[in-house]
Amino acid sequence: MPDVSDMELLRDYDRQGSETAFAALVQRHVNLVYSVALRHVGIAAHAEEITQAVFVILARKGASLRADTILEGWLHATTRLTALRFLRGERRRQFREQEAYYMQSTLEESADVSTWNQLAPLLDEALSRLGQKDRDAVMLRFFKEKSLGEVSAALNITEAAAQSRVHRAVEKLRRFFTKRGVVIPAAVLTAVISANSVQAAPVALAKSVTAVALAKGAAASASTLILVKGALKLMAWAKAQTAIVIGAAVLLAAGTTTVVVKDLTKKEAVMAPEKLSPEDAYLAGEFNLNSGDTPPALFVRTTRFPTKQGRSIWQNGNFAYAAGRNVAFTNLLTVAYNFRPARMILPPNVPATNFDFLATLPNCPNETFQAAIKNTLGWAAHTEMIETNVLLLKVKTANAPGLQLGNATGFSSRRVYGGNIYHATNMPISDLREFLEDEIFLQPVLDQTGLTNKYDIILDWKWKVWPMTQTYENSDSLKKVLLDQLGLELVPGRKRIEMLVVEPAKK
Repeated sequence: MPDVSDMELLRDYDRQGSETAFAALVQRHVNLVYSVALRHVGIAAHAEEITQAVFVILARKGASLRADTILEGWLHATTRLTALRFLRGERRRQFREQEAYYMQSTLEESADVSTWNQLAPLLDEALSRLGQKDRDAVMLRFFKEKSLGEVSAALNITEAAAQSRVHRAVEKLRRFFTKRGVVIPAAVLTAVISANSVQAAPVALAKSVTAVALAKGAAASASTLILVKGALKLMAWAKAQTAIVIGAAVLLAAGTTTVVVKDLTKKEAVMAPEKLSPEDAYLAGEFNLNSGDTPPALFVRTTRFPTKQGRSIWQNGNFAYAAGRNVAFTNLLTVAYNFRPARMILPPNVPATNFDFLATLPNCPNETFQAAIKNTLGWAAHTEMIETNVLLLKVKTANAPGLQLGNATGFSSRRVYGGNIYHATNMPISDLREFLEDEIFLQPVLDQTGLTNKYDIILDWKWKVWPMTQTYENSDSLKKVLLDQLGLELVPGRKRIEMLVVEPAKK
């Protein structure tokens, strides 16, 4: 039904129960809905459930849509609300051995992959900040690749007015991205969005979505029905907020017409301060994974906090449960793969920018976070046994005075002051090994001391060069302190050890 409009198809379904009409709507828009959902949740199985919920909502609420509704814009807004509901809700389903299929890159060869990787995590939030008419214009022009003539016809305005609206909306998007550190010309922005914003949904998804939506959710799973219910509540609340704002404007206009006119003329020039999302508010503060207010989310993006101090926390183990702000690319890999930078083999072109991330979905496996890095940034990694230069930490003098036994049941901690004092309380030698590897020599250090106790250690040494360059040659004083106080030596050698090989993800 290529010549029949979306709203005509929706009316056919509403008035005559035409399953064919609704199936045509699903076929037209399933790729759009799926792509928006996938950008939010990062996991194909979850994106499919959100897509199903969105079309159930369409089947239920389609009759209430205005005749001039641009369905692409309505579906985008509904998908975003549904995805947010999914992420913020209490998800208790276990992954078990279920295999998750992740978004595969379908970027055109001419597209700027690195630019899209920066835009993708921000795109849907940027669109949500636009007014409805501007968002509809962008959706039609760049998501659905309509001509200006088709956009003007859909919006019931002249072609010149459509062109002006599209231009204005793109400029708002460009300003939004610029504030978040993604500075690109408008022409590049629109080209990248057109090439990458809508990707093909799984082949069987349209059929399954149509079947469930036509039953208005009767055949849906319990989790999907909960998602539909929650999303409808969010939609109702958003509509109520809009009604409150409009009502307040009417009351204000009745008493102070002149003031309202002045305010309206300033609306385009003076934008209200942007309210932080729960995820941004969490990352902007001194976040704590155990605080109880950690928002459930999964994303990696170019940092929105370039002036804030870098910070990351995570819980080791079988699951990636982590948060980071303004951190280096290697920090992402450490969290996702549990490898320190000294044991990574990095190509010369890895990203030099810093990133924010959340991997806080309930029972989120490391593989899920690894897939988010692959899909968003275009990088993957694998482990490999490789012979490389190492430093062997050995005992040269037994019972050295600096190795004081700690209290086996006492508090344990490590502190580092000014780059030249290491102070450990009740810590194993493995902590000293990690410190030497991660913060001083930046190459693998292997513990061959055989020491199994916990110790109280204070090391104070002087650097030959300041500021410190963290190289082997400039750490001679620390090597001397290790030997004099702890009776330990560092012996250069070569060993075959497990390394993390980082490389561009295969398309």
